Amino acid sequence: AKHPEIKALMKPDYNLIWVVVLMVLAQLTAFYLVKDLDWKWVIFWAYVFGSCISHSMTLAIHEISHNSAFGNSKAMWNRWFGIFANLPLGLPYSISFKRYHMDHHRYLGGDGIDVDIPTNFEGWFFCTRFRKFIWIVLQPFFYAIRPLCINPKPITRLEIINLLAQLSFDVVIYYLWGVKSTFYMLAGSVLGLGLHPISGHFIAEHYMFLKGHETYSYYGPLNLLTFNVGYHNEHHDFPNIPGKSLPLVKKIAAEYYDNLPQYNSWIKVLYDFVMDDTISPYSRMKRQLKGEVKQD
Repeated sequence: AKHPEIKALMKPDYNLIWVVVLMVLAQLTAFYLVKDLDWKWVIFWAYVFGSCISHSMTLAIHEISHNSAFGNSKAMWNRWFGIFANLPLGLPYSISFKRYHMDHHRYLGGDGIDVDIPTNFEGWFFCTRFRKFIWIVLQPFFYAIRPLCINPKPITRLEIINLLAQLSFDVVIYYLWGVKSTFYMLAGSVLGLGLHPISGHFIAEHYMFLKGHETYSYYGPLNLLTFNVGYHNEHHDFPNIPGKSLPLVKKIAAEYYDNLPQYNSWIKVLYDFVMDDTISPYSRMKRQLKGEVKQD
Protein backbone atom coordinates (compact mmCIF):
# COMPACT_ATOMS: atom_id res chain seq x y z
CA ALA A 1 0.00 0.00 0.00
CA LYS A 2 2.84 2.39 0.78
CA HIS A 3 4.79 1.52 -2.38
CA PRO A 4 2.30 0.82 -5.22
CA GLU A 5 5.15 0.98 -7.74
CA ILE A 6 6.10 -2.52 -6.57
CA LYS A 7 3.11 -3.83 -8.55
CA ALA A 8 4.94 -2.96 -11.77
CA LEU A 9 7.49 -5.67 -10.90
CA MET A 10 4.83 -8.41 -10.90
CA LYS A 11 5.49 -9.62 -14.45
CA PRO A 12 7.36 -12.50 -16.11
CA ASP A 13 11.13 -12.48 -16.54
CA TYR A 14 11.52 -13.60 -20.16
CA ASN A 15 15.31 -13.53 -19.84
CA LEU A 16 14.90 -16.56 -17.55
CA ILE A 17 13.98 -18.62 -20.63
CA TRP A 18 17.25 -17.94 -22.40
CA VAL A 19 19.34 -18.35 -19.26
CA VAL A 20 17.83 -21.80 -18.66
CA VAL A 21 18.38 -22.85 -22.28
CA LEU A 22 22.03 -21.79 -22.06
CA MET A 23 22.44 -23.68 -18.76
CA VAL A 24 21.04 -26.86 -20.32
CA LEU A 25 23.39 -26.46 -23.30
CA ALA A 26 26.33 -25.86 -20.95
CA GLN A 27 25.63 -29.11 -19.13
CA LEU A 28 25.20 -31.03 -22.39
CA THR A 29 28.60 -29.73 -23.44
CA ALA A 30 30.06 -30.79 -20.09
CA PHE A 31 28.53 -34.29 -20.45
CA TYR A 32 30.40 -34.64 -23.74
CA LEU A 33 33.69 -33.24 -22.46
CA VAL A 34 33.94 -35.52 -19.40
CA LYS A 35 33.14 -38.79 -21.18
CA ASP A 36 36.80 -39.72 -21.72
CA LEU A 37 38.39 -38.13 -18.65
CA ASP A 38 40.01 -40.06 -15.79
CA TRP A 39 37.60 -40.70 -12.94
CA LYS A 40 39.40 -38.29 -10.64
CA TRP A 41 38.75 -35.46 -13.10
CA VAL A 42 35.14 -36.52 -13.60
CA ILE A 43 34.63 -36.22 -9.84
CA PHE A 44 36.57 -32.94 -9.72
CA TRP A 45 34.51 -31.28 -12.44
CA ALA A 46 31.28 -32.72 -11.05
CA TYR A 47 31.92 -30.81 -7.82
CA VAL A 48 33.60 -27.68 -9.16
CA PHE A 49 31.35 -27.04 -12.18
CA GLY A 50 28.49 -29.51 -12.46
CA SER A 51 27.34 -28.99 -8.87
CA CYS A 52 27.09 -25.21 -9.37
CA ILE A 53 25.07 -25.56 -12.57
CA SER A 54 22.84 -28.23 -11.05
CA HIS A 55 22.08 -26.27 -7.90
CA SER A 56 21.55 -23.12 -9.92
CA MET A 57 19.12 -25.05 -12.13
CA THR A 58 17.07 -26.16 -9.11
CA LEU A 59 16.66 -22.47 -8.32
CA ALA A 60 15.72 -21.75 -11.92
CA ILE A 61 13.06 -24.43 -11.46
CA HIS A 62 12.04 -22.60 -8.29
CA GLU A 63 11.54 -19.47 -10.40
CA ILE A 64 9.58 -21.45 -13.00
CA SER A 65 7.36 -22.93 -10.27
CA HIS A 66 6.21 -19.37 -9.58
CA ASN A 67 5.37 -18.98 -13.30
CA SER A 68 8.18 -16.45 -13.70
CA ALA A 69 9.21 -17.68 -17.16
CA PHE A 70 5.94 -17.27 -19.08
CA GLY A 71 3.57 -15.66 -16.59
CA ASN A 72 0.47 -16.87 -14.78
CA SER A 73 -1.63 -16.75 -17.95
CA LYS A 74 0.51 -19.52 -19.44
CA ALA A 75 0.85 -21.75 -16.40
CA MET A 76 1.23 -24.98 -18.43
CA TRP A 77 4.01 -23.45 -20.49
CA ASN A 78 5.88 -23.03 -17.22
CA ARG A 79 5.22 -26.66 -16.25
CA TRP A 80 6.59 -27.99 -19.57
CA PHE A 81 9.55 -25.63 -19.38
CA GLY A 82 10.24 -26.87 -15.83
CA ILE A 83 10.41 -30.43 -17.13
CA PHE A 84 12.90 -29.26 -19.78
CA ALA A 85 15.01 -27.43 -17.17
CA ASN A 86 14.97 -30.60 -15.05
CA LEU A 87 16.73 -32.74 -17.68
CA PRO A 88 20.41 -32.05 -16.81
CA LEU A 89 19.74 -32.79 -13.13
CA GLY A 90 19.28 -36.49 -13.86
CA LEU A 91 16.47 -37.00 -11.33
CA PRO A 92 12.79 -35.99 -11.79
CA TYR A 93 12.10 -32.99 -9.59
CA SER A 94 10.31 -30.07 -11.20
CA ILE A 95 6.62 -31.00 -11.03
CA SER A 96 6.70 -32.43 -7.51
CA PHE A 97 8.72 -29.47 -6.27
CA LYS A 98 6.09 -27.04 -7.58
CA ARG A 99 3.28 -28.87 -5.75
CA TYR A 100 5.06 -28.89 -2.41
CA HIS A 101 6.62 -25.45 -2.74
CA MET A 102 3.24 -23.76 -3.09
CA ASP A 103 2.29 -25.32 0.26
CA HIS A 104 5.50 -23.89 1.74
CA HIS A 105 4.37 -20.39 0.76
CA ARG A 106 0.73 -20.75 1.79
CA TYR A 107 1.40 -22.58 5.05
CA LEU A 108 4.94 -21.65 6.10
CA GLY A 109 5.92 -23.92 8.99
CA GLY A 110 2.61 -25.77 8.84
CA ASP A 111 2.96 -29.04 10.76
CA GLY A 112 2.31 -31.95 8.40
CA ILE A 113 2.01 -29.66 5.37
CA ASP A 114 5.26 -27.75 4.88
CA VAL A 115 7.82 -30.43 3.96
CA ASP A 116 10.64 -27.90 4.27
CA ILE A 117 10.36 -28.59 8.02
CA PRO A 118 12.70 -31.43 9.12
CA THR A 119 11.13 -34.54 10.60
CA ASN A 120 11.24 -35.29 14.31
CA PHE A 121 13.84 -37.98 13.59
CA GLU A 122 16.13 -35.43 11.92
CA GLY A 123 15.85 -33.09 14.88
CA TRP A 124 16.38 -35.87 17.40
CA PHE A 125 19.28 -37.69 15.72
CA PHE A 126 21.30 -34.91 14.04
CA CYS A 127 22.01 -33.02 17.24
CA THR A 128 25.81 -33.18 17.59
CA ARG A 129 28.37 -31.29 15.52
CA PHE A 130 29.47 -34.39 13.61
CA ARG A 131 25.91 -35.54 12.97
CA LYS A 132 24.85 -32.07 11.81
CA PHE A 133 27.76 -32.13 9.35
CA ILE A 134 26.54 -35.48 8.02
CA TRP A 135 23.01 -34.07 7.81
CA ILE A 136 24.27 -31.27 5.56
CA VAL A 137 26.08 -33.79 3.33
CA LEU A 138 22.88 -35.86 3.05
CA GLN A 139 20.48 -32.97 2.55
CA PRO A 140 19.42 -33.97 -0.99
CA PHE A 141 18.30 -37.37 0.30
CA PHE A 142 16.28 -35.86 3.14
CA TYR A 143 14.61 -33.39 0.81
CA ALA A 144 13.67 -36.30 -1.48
CA ILE A 145 12.38 -38.60 1.27
CA ARG A 146 10.77 -36.04 3.60
CA PRO A 147 7.61 -35.41 1.53
CA LEU A 148 6.86 -39.14 1.56
CA CYS A 149 7.10 -39.15 5.35
CA ILE A 150 5.36 -35.87 6.18
CA ASN A 151 2.80 -35.20 3.46
CA PRO A 152 2.57 -37.86 0.72
CA LYS A 153 0.39 -36.85 -2.23
CA PRO A 154 -1.15 -38.92 -5.03
CA ILE A 155 0.99 -38.98 -8.16
CA THR A 156 -0.28 -36.76 -10.96
CA ARG A 157 -0.12 -37.17 -14.74
CA LEU A 158 2.47 -34.41 -15.01
CA GLU A 159 4.70 -36.13 -12.45
CA ILE A 160 4.59 -39.32 -14.53
CA ILE A 161 5.50 -37.31 -17.63
CA ASN A 162 8.34 -35.66 -15.70
CA LEU A 163 9.59 -39.11 -14.65
CA LEU A 164 9.37 -40.64 -18.14
CA ALA A 165 11.02 -37.63 -19.79
CA GLN A 166 13.85 -37.75 -17.25
CA LEU A 167 14.44 -41.49 -17.58
CA SER A 168 14.46 -41.19 -21.37
CA PHE A 169 17.00 -38.36 -21.21
CA ASP A 170 19.22 -40.30 -18.81
CA VAL A 171 19.16 -43.37 -21.07
CA VAL A 172 20.11 -41.23 -24.09
CA ILE A 173 23.05 -39.67 -22.22
CA TYR A 174 24.26 -43.11 -21.14
CA TYR A 175 23.86 -44.52 -24.67
CA LEU A 176 25.66 -41.58 -26.33
CA TRP A 177 28.47 -40.86 -23.89
CA GLY A 178 28.61 -43.65 -21.33
CA VAL A 179 28.83 -44.09 -17.60
CA LYS A 180 31.18 -41.20 -16.84
CA SER A 181 28.83 -38.60 -18.30
CA THR A 182 25.90 -40.18 -16.47
CA PHE A 183 27.86 -40.22 -13.22
CA TYR A 184 28.89 -36.57 -13.71
CA MET A 185 25.24 -35.60 -14.16
CA LEU A 186 23.96 -37.41 -11.08
CA ALA A 187 26.97 -36.65 -8.87
CA GLY A 188 26.76 -32.96 -9.71
CA SER A 189 23.18 -32.84 -8.48
CA VAL A 190 23.88 -34.74 -5.26
CA LEU A 191 27.08 -32.82 -4.47
CA GLY A 192 25.58 -29.45 -5.36
CA LEU A 193 22.66 -29.92 -2.99
CA GLY A 194 24.79 -31.30 -0.14
CA LEU A 195 28.08 -29.98 1.23
CA HIS A 196 28.39 -26.98 -1.07
CA PRO A 197 28.58 -23.20 -0.49
CA ILE A 198 25.32 -22.60 -2.35
CA SER A 199 23.54 -25.09 -0.06
CA GLY A 200 23.90 -22.59 2.74
CA HIS A 201 20.65 -21.07 1.50
CA PHE A 202 18.70 -24.13 2.72
CA ILE A 203 19.64 -23.22 6.29
CA ALA A 204 19.91 -19.46 5.92
CA GLU A 205 16.32 -19.03 4.76
CA HIS A 206 14.30 -20.21 7.76
CA TYR A 207 16.45 -21.57 10.61
CA MET A 208 16.05 -19.44 13.71
CA PHE A 209 19.55 -18.35 14.62
CA LEU A 210 17.82 -15.43 16.36
CA LYS A 211 14.72 -16.15 18.38
CA GLY A 212 11.64 -14.56 16.84
CA HIS A 213 13.10 -14.26 13.34
CA GLU A 214 12.13 -17.20 11.15
CA THR A 215 12.99 -15.85 7.67
CA TYR A 216 16.30 -14.24 6.72
CA SER A 217 17.71 -12.67 3.58
CA TYR A 218 21.22 -13.09 2.20
CA TYR A 219 22.76 -10.26 0.19
CA GLY A 220 26.08 -11.80 -0.87
CA PRO A 221 27.55 -12.54 -4.33
CA LEU A 222 26.13 -16.05 -4.69
CA ASN A 223 22.78 -14.46 -5.53
CA LEU A 224 24.27 -14.07 -9.02
CA LEU A 225 24.18 -17.88 -9.40
CA THR A 226 20.87 -18.46 -7.64
CA PHE A 227 18.36 -16.08 -9.23
CA ASN A 228 18.44 -13.91 -6.09
CA VAL A 229 16.91 -16.59 -3.88
CA GLY A 230 18.90 -14.97 -1.07
CA TYR A 231 16.39 -12.09 -1.07
CA HIS A 232 14.15 -14.39 0.91
CA ASN A 233 12.10 -12.00 3.03
CA GLU A 234 11.38 -10.11 -0.17
CA HIS A 235 10.47 -13.34 -1.95
CA HIS A 236 8.00 -14.46 0.69
CA ASP A 237 6.41 -11.02 0.74
CA PHE A 238 6.08 -10.99 -3.06
CA PRO A 239 6.34 -14.55 -4.44
CA ASN A 240 4.93 -13.42 -7.80
CA ILE A 241 7.89 -11.09 -8.44
CA PRO A 242 10.77 -12.80 -10.31
CA GLY A 243 14.10 -13.06 -8.56
CA LYS A 244 15.64 -10.60 -11.01
CA SER A 245 13.48 -7.82 -9.54
CA LEU A 246 13.79 -8.62 -5.83
CA PRO A 247 16.74 -6.23 -5.32
CA LEU A 248 14.42 -3.48 -6.58
CA VAL A 249 11.84 -4.49 -3.98
CA LYS A 250 14.47 -4.08 -1.28
CA LYS A 251 15.52 -0.73 -2.71
CA ILE A 252 11.98 0.61 -3.01
CA ALA A 253 10.87 -0.54 0.44
CA ALA A 254 14.24 -0.26 2.19
CA GLU A 255 12.67 0.79 5.49
CA TYR A 256 11.06 -2.67 5.77
CA TYR A 257 14.16 -4.73 5.00
CA ASP A 258 17.37 -2.90 5.86
CA ASN A 259 17.04 -3.38 9.62
CA LEU A 260 16.09 -7.06 9.55
CA PRO A 261 18.71 -9.70 10.52
CA GLN A 262 20.56 -10.71 7.35
CA TYR A 263 23.49 -12.76 6.05
CA ASN A 264 26.41 -11.99 3.77
CA SER A 265 28.00 -15.48 3.68
CA TRP A 266 26.28 -18.83 3.15
CA ILE A 267 29.55 -20.60 4.01
CA LYS A 268 29.48 -18.96 7.43
CA VAL A 269 25.86 -20.05 7.85
CA LEU A 270 26.90 -23.68 7.27
CA TYR A 271 29.82 -23.33 9.69
CA ASP A 272 27.69 -21.69 12.38
CA PHE A 273 24.97 -24.33 11.99
CA VAL A 274 27.45 -27.12 12.64
CA MET A 275 29.43 -25.41 15.41
CA ASP A 276 26.60 -23.69 17.33
CA ASP A 277 25.31 -26.26 19.83
CA THR A 278 22.05 -24.32 20.27
CA ILE A 279 21.11 -24.79 16.58
CA SER A 280 19.87 -28.04 15.04
CA PRO A 281 17.26 -29.26 12.53
CA TYR A 282 14.77 -28.52 15.33
CA SER A 283 15.52 -24.78 14.99
CA ARG A 284 12.47 -24.07 12.86
CA MET A 285 9.12 -22.44 13.55
CA LYS A 286 6.34 -25.05 13.42
CA ARG A 287 2.65 -24.15 13.42
CA GLN A 288 -0.51 -26.11 14.06
CA LEU A 289 -2.77 -25.06 11.21
CA LYS A 290 -6.41 -24.23 11.84
CA GLY A 291 -9.29 -24.07 9.38
CA GLU A 292 -9.43 -25.40 5.84
CA VAL A 293 -6.13 -26.35 4.19
CA LYS A 294 -5.99 -26.30 0.37
CA GLN A 295 -3.05 -28.07 -1.24
CA ASP A 296 -1.93 -28.50 -4.86
